[in-house]
Amino acid sequence: MHKVIFVGAGPGDPKLLTVKGKEVLESAKVVLYTGSLVPKEVLSWAPKDCLIENSEKMSYQEIFDFIEKYTKTFDVVRLHTGDPSLYSTIAKQIEFLKSKSIPYEVIPGVTASFGAAAQLGIEYTIPGVSQTLIISRVEGKTPSPESIETILSCKNSSHVFYLSINLMDELYNKAISLGYSGDTPVWVVEKATWPEQRVIKGTLNNIRQKIEEAGIKRTAIILFGEYLNQQEREESHLYTRFDY
Repeated sequence: MHKVIFVGAGPGDPKLLTVKGKEVLESAKVVLYTGSLVPKEVLSWAPKDCLIENSEKMSYQEIFDFIEKYTKTFDVVRLHTGDPSLYSTIAKQIEFLKSKSIPYEVIPGVTASFGAAAQLGIEYTIPGVSQTLIISRVEGKTPSPESIETILSCKNSSHVFYLSINLMDELYNKAISLGYSGDTPVWVVEKATWPEQRVIKGTLNNIRQKIEEAGIKRTAIILFGEYLNQQEREESHLYTRFDY
């Protein structure tokens, strides 16, 4: 039996695909990719005779049926946006593979929060401000075991929210109730690293109006916190020379 190879396609820029991921695509016979979130340029590296299918409108069962059918003859490349370890549902897919004794491999990719940080030239770990990065989402249709109050109570952390652009009112209300200043920096990055990337910079008080005016409704992440000021409050000792 052949295997399933999960490949992280990166946040948008096709050149951010890993060398290993690109090599797998170049020799692929079957590719199942995650809809409009994977740039067409990434798919162009697959051979012309490769079977390429979009999973955007598939149910889990249809995905499982597809995988089980084609792994009888070929390796199947399962191409996910960003990195497969974040918001990709590979855990459910791997559970199925294990139940069918289908082998698998995971090739990591660059997630949107790191792609956005590179584009913006920022660091998430600023001495004296934050040494912790929290990647989460505001609870919507999918329940979150951790409440937004608990997440935001970590005020000395750097926050990045995925899949939450339509829940800005909830983020605003909870942050204000927890004592965050209305001047707290909030940046929204739409389609990080794509050619059409847009960055909206604002504060807790005005970011909702700014993204509404920009018409941003999906494929965006929210960066939230004082770390966006990029001002150290303490000296880093990373490159300190100690003479003994």
